[in-house]
Formats: sequence, structure tokens, C-alpha cells
Amino acid sequence: MYEPTQLRTFLAVAQTLSFTQAARRLGLRQSTVSQHVRRLEEATGRPLFVRDTHGVELTEDGEAMLGFARTILEAHERAAAFFTGTRLRGRLRFGASEDFVTTRLPEILEAFRREHPEVDLELTVELSGTLQARLEAGRLDLILAKRRGGEDGDGGGELVWQDVLVWIGSPRLRLDPDRAVPLIVFPPPGITQARALEALQAQGRPWRIACTSSSLSANVAAARAGLGVMAHTRGLVPPGLVELPARAGLPELGAVDFVLRKGRRRGATQDAADALATAILAGGDRLHRPR
Repeated sequence: MYEPTQLRTFLAVAQTLSFTQAARRLGLRQSTVSQHVRRLEEATGRPLFVRDTHGVELTEDGEAMLGFARTILEAHERAAAFFTGTRLRGRLRFGASEDFVTTRLPEILEAFRREHPEVDLELTVELSGTLQARLEAGRLDLILAKRRGGEDGDGGGELVWQDVLVWIGSPRLRLDPDRAVPLIVFPPPGITQARALEALQAQGRPWRIACTSSSLSANVAAARAGLGVMAHTRGLVPPGLVELPARAGLPELGAVDFVLRKGRRRGATQDAADALATAILAGGDRLHRPR
């Protein structure tokens, strides 16, 4: 009843909330993406997306289809692997940004390990800038990291989803407009830290560093204690923290992309990297939903 090709297209649109970005990810024309979604909606008899001049959003039926689409595609992949006799082997060094510590990425990795028990999966959790450097140095084979929104070009990576950076802090935190903004930041080369400092400087707003740590847990603890504010992805706001309202007077921080980038290794490692990348893209909506 539901074509795998149409389901893959549906997931790409659901994760990027953009027909244009989905077409770019899948290597299709935008008209083809629209056609796939339309045929899937005809098959279900329900609208899966709401489209207007402001963007694309999932309907309630679209939210329900996410789980069904993943289940159908995972079964399809298992059947294909069984009957073709393909078994992945080798060592795969995978790096994930600190942003995913509190997401459902472990569920995706667990399913991958069950499907490919002969792949030795090594996980590195680091800042996005550090992961990029290790990938380029040949010390990682695949990374899931963030980049500034809208960046593209050579080595830019395959888009998993887009979001925006916002200011977050304790619900009880009140900023004094006459005093420097207390910042909780990751050390360089942190993308969010760089964007936060640039935005404050452009606004002419004074700031001071209240806490620096390469650990997301440590920074979240500092924010919960009311030590300061953090720049963070809106879709990944940790429990106990809230997005600061516009009346706080802090500048907008712009968009952020989460992308997959592969290393230069070939053979078994590349096959394993391709398989894990496919699994992450198929389950990408889980990465910005609470566990």
C-alpha cells in the first residue's frame, strides 16, 4: 500500500520541513518530491503536511505516519539485506555532537548494532568543531554535527534537519539590562559560542563569561543554577531550562543545520558509514524529540 520511495521522501520532508531541502538531500527535483508526498497522501486519504507561506508543518496524521514510515522502511531494509546476503563488517569510528546527549540517538545506534553485529562501532562525543577537525584528519569515519545555517559547498555535509539557535536559561532568571550578559559557553571551536558573541557584539551589548565547559551536562547544570544564559538549539532545549522571551532584549542568533559528513576511507568502512548514515537519516526526527 505504501511505496518505500514515497516513505523515504516523506521522512526527508518531515525532518527538514522543507520540500527544497528534501529534494536536495534525495537528489530529486522539487516537483518529484511534491508528487511523492501527494501520492502518499492519496494512499492514506489524509493530509500529512500543512503548507503555507511561512513553511511546512506536519499534521497529526503526519506525526503518526513518522513511526509507520520508519517501521516499514526498517523492515524493507532487513528483508533486502537477508535475501542479498550482505553482512557489514569492520571498524566504524562515529562522532556525534554534544547536542545529542539527551536525544534518542542511542536508540538509533542500538538498532544499528542489532542489524550489523559484526561492525565494531566506536562512538566519540565532542563539540562540532572538534569533530570536523578529527574527520578531516582521518581520525573519524562519519560525524553528526552542526554547522551555521545555510552553509553549503564542498564537504558541507548531508542535511539531517534545520533549526534555529535561541537563548535559554532558568525560568527564574532575570537579566539586568544595565549589566553585562552572563554567558555559559562551550570552549572554542564552539559554533554556538561564536555565534552568541558575534550577535552580542553586533548589538553592542556587553557580556561576561559566567561558565565555560566542554560538557553539555555541566553547562546545563550551571544554567539551571541561574548562573547565566546559553545559546542553544530550540529543538533540543534540556529539561529545566526555557527559551528566554523577546523582552529579555537579546539578539537573534540565526539558523543552524545538523549534518552528516563522511570521511575519506573506502571499502568495508565506507559501506558501514553509508549504512549508519542511512539509519540516522531515516530516524532523524527522533533526534529533536525528547526521549
